[in-house]
Amino acid sequence: MFSHIFLGVNDLESSRAFYDAVLGTLGHKPGVYHHNGEVGRYFYRSPTGLFGITTPINGAPATHGNGSTTGFTMASPEQADAFHAAGLAHGGTTCENPPGWREGPSGPLYLAYLRDPDGNKLCALYRPPKV
Repeated sequence: MFSHIFLGVNDLESSRAFYDAVLGTLGHKPGVYHHNGEVGRYFYRSPTGLFGITTPINGAPATHGNGSTTGFTMASPEQADAFHAAGLAHGGTTCENPPGWREGPSGPLYLAYLRDPDGNKLCALYRPPKV
């Protein structure tokens, strides 16, 4: 459904360390730096799309979206826990309930929420196969 997602950040290198760590738990390589003449950015590519972090082009401070969440698909609850732990170890903060199982409208989900160093809300989500 999506071609790319970009999140605004204020400290590009601190955020790169955070996202290199959390996305590394999913098997992604470190972000690739790109400078477009106005701002620096880091790109994380996958076969299905692109995730990026950038300082805002307009020069204003980056702010997080109230009510916004960026979700990442996990292969297991253990991978969600590793994603969450890597985020906490690299400047993130936990939010919502602790990582664990929740009942969703379509069945059980394993969720682990955290905020990146700029306050962007992330969710590590594992959805078990239907039996």
